[in-house]
Amino acid sequence: MFEGFKSLKSKIRLIFTLTLLLLSFLFIGSIKYDQLKYEENNAIHERLVSHYLYNYYLIHGKIDEAYLESQNFSLIKDKEKVVQIEHFFKKKDKYKKYAVDTYKLQRIILINNDRFKLFLQNKNRAKVPAKRILVFSIVFLLLMLLYFWVMRSLKPLSTLKNKIKTFSEGNLNIECSSNKKDEIAEVANEFNHAVTMIRELIQSRQLFLRAIMHELKTPIGKGRLVAEMIHDEKNKARLHSIFERLNLLIDEFAKMEQITSKNFQLTTKPYKISDLIEASIDLLMLEHPENLIELQIIHDYTLEVDFELFVLVIKNLLDNAIKYKTQNKIIVQVNNKKLAIVNKGPKLEEAMENYYKPFHTSKQGLGLGLYIVKSILDIHHKRLDYRYENEENIFTIA
Repeated sequence: MFEGFKSLKSKIRLIFTLTLLLLSFLFIGSIKYDQLKYEENNAIHERLVSHYLYNYYLIHGKIDEAYLESQNFSLIKDKEKVVQIEHFFKKKDKYKKYAVDTYKLQRIILINNDRFKLFLQNKNRAKVPAKRILVFSIVFLLLMLLYFWVMRSLKPLSTLKNKIKTFSEGNLNIECSSNKKDEIAEVANEFNHAVTMIRELIQSRQLFLRAIMHELKTPIGKGRLVAEMIHDEKNKARLHSIFERLNLLIDEFAKMEQITSKNFQLTTKPYKISDLIEASIDLLMLEHPENLIELQIIHDYTLEVDFELFVLVIKNLLDNAIKYKTQNKIIVQVNNKKLAIVNKGPKLEEAMENYYKPFHTSKQGLGLGLYIVKSILDIHHKRLDYRYENEENIFTIA
């Protein structure tokens, strides 16, 4: 019943709505009660007037019109109107010794006995409960003012929610401090303080990592210069390959740092999955990749992805598959808009969720590999599935 009232604002609206409805019912009920009470007292008054007129006529032989006027009653003397009223009472089967009815918005009393026949108009009207209406109006106005005041007090909560959402999306340049004194302002100020601390920590971490990567670039550059001095072309090429590999790893670390800190803007374009796989194999820098990887492109398809990041995903999965295979080749299969990477080997000992954690270590030594893969797939709104069949580990990107 209350599924639609989960938010705080909805609950406040419900409370105020029920309060106003209850107030309205009380007001209408009190008006109805007063009306019934008036009608009851008015009926008793009309009978007392009729009884007095009959007794007065028995004593004096005439109608006391002065008394009628004092009671705000009037005697209907117009013969044509009397005939119409008489016809009205007969039509409604109320032409009796004593009857009361409303005729053309006028309360008419029929007194018909052995002494006289009279049609009287009761000109008394129920008084408008001005004081009650005034009190209700004031209470209603106060409730409405209180409602708008409370809702306005909650407005900073919506602003804070949007700021938190922006923060969760990776934007650290937010300001949500408040100079108010309520609890919402206290929460906003504490959150603003936390954001400031996190921003400073991330900035110091980025500075630290950049300094390390910069320092690593220097010996790599020197190593390349030294390699140029070697006369043996085979060893020179090997050293060049090693330094190139180190340089690529540093670039990958830089990308990983940006991704994990949510400080990365995707540049997506359509790419064929076969091209992405080829680029991933090139990143592995294998001397004879055809001896280790068997491509089975049954049905090629296109993906809207960030080229560098998605190549890194496939490269990490290929690297893991090659490291932990128990047969010569791994299989990379493309079909039905799915990429599957298969290798013969032992089944993973733990649930996949554990391998998605950073710095996970196990006998397989997956480390950061699947954590990086999961992080990149998440920002691409893709998923990684794992299953073990026929002694094969099968990782599928869908």
